Amino acid sequence: MPDRVLCQSGDLLERGLAQRFTLQWGGRERSAFVLRYDGRVYAYINECAHIPIEMDFNPGDLFDLSRSWLVCSTHGAYYAPNTGLCLGGPCPGRKLISLPVREIADQVCLIEDKTQHE
Repeated sequence: MPDRVLCQSGDLLERGLAQRFTLQWGGRERSAFVLRYDGRVYAYINECAHIPIEMDFNPGDLFDLSRSWLVCSTHGAYYAPNTGLCLGGPCPGRKLISLPVREIADQVCLIEDKTQHE
């Protein structure tokens, strides 16, 4: 299965707003996001590891004010953008579900053949 284009590389500013998208996962359509952090792109299912609700109250607005951590807008859990590991709040040690992405020819793509649809 070919990679799925999520957005153009220029759409993802360093530690800026994430781009949201949907995918089939676990037998249902799920919200996900892709963002740029320290020059690399990362993608996750848009669900807090504490309670499976979308993390962004304002679409794509996931970084805290320091632009260092991803924050769940509901309960304040904060995550390392490069690993998805919760570092504080109600679920330390848990992780966001990561999705395989890569940049090719100025496009950010979901690697469909490596995406597990558990």
